[in-house]
Amino acid sequence: MPSSNNVRSRARERNSVLSRPEFMSLNQPLRAAGGPGPGPGPAESRGSARRPGQNKSPTSQPTEEPTDSGSKDRREPGKMPEEDCMQLNPSFKGIAINSLLAIDICLSKRMGVCAYTSSPWGGCRSMVALLALTGHGITWIIGTIVCLTRSNTLAGQEVLVNLLLALILDVMTVAGVQRLVKRRGPWEMTPGFMDCIAMDLYSFPAAHASRAAMVSKFLLSHLVLAVPLRILLVLWAFLVGMSRVVLGTHHLTDMVCGFALGMLHFSLMESVWLSSSTCQTLISISTLSWSPLF
Repeated sequence: MPSSNNVRSRARERNSVLSRPEFMSLNQPLRAAGGPGPGPGPAESRGSARRPGQNKSPTSQPTEEPTDSGSKDRREPGKMPEEDCMQLNPSFKGIAINSLLAIDICLSKRMGVCAYTSSPWGGCRSMVALLALTGHGITWIIGTIVCLTRSNTLAGQEVLVNLLLALILDVMTVAGVQRLVKRRGPWEMTPGFMDCIAMDLYSFPAAHASRAAMVSKFLLSHLVLAVPLRILLVLWAFLVGMSRVVLGTHHLTDMVCGFALGMLHFSLMESVWLSSSTCQTLISISTLSWSPLF
């Protein structure tokens, strides 16, 4: 007959949580890695498994780093990383140019009072845009062609043909320089339909300022005008250049360089001025009435 102690121990084992099937693995003694039998506890086994790795990792990392750094030094001797190559002592020229550009951008943004309808002078935007349209390349080219078809004098046709060639030269030169520089305006304005036709897509140089300066100088040199008209013509050229700055399309330096480029175009056109006979030949070719025998 079993004793009372054995009965109590069996009852305790049946009521114990560890006697359940899902917890049976917790009662099993740990086995060593080499074979069966009792082995070290979980903490000791884990610690013994980690200690070799922990001992090797500090020694292995320093051995890998010198090899990598040594190979980099061998590949690129004397070359510093880009983030370390700071220009601690920039030149006076670089400082002056960066300062002028910063002043130019700041002033141009302040003067763009008609850039948007919500700008301080947004109500005058349509009037300023109409003033800028008077200096557009397409406007002047179409107007010159219309005047050329209506002109009946040789002197007038000579002046108009040379003016037409000067306008084409101005449009092509400004478009080429803008494509090379690709400077954006102070307000990042989207070019309009007329600007896309005239290839006036970027800010530098100002196409309207260049055209206005060239046309005003051209008319002042080849037309007999009264003094008030001459003053108004110069004032018109200046206002056309300023209108693009007020609209937020160009910087101040773009306008100044545009004026200088327009004067250069005028000087170039004066040096290659076409005679009256050459202009008549071009007119005959354009109207398909030219005959090489007569």
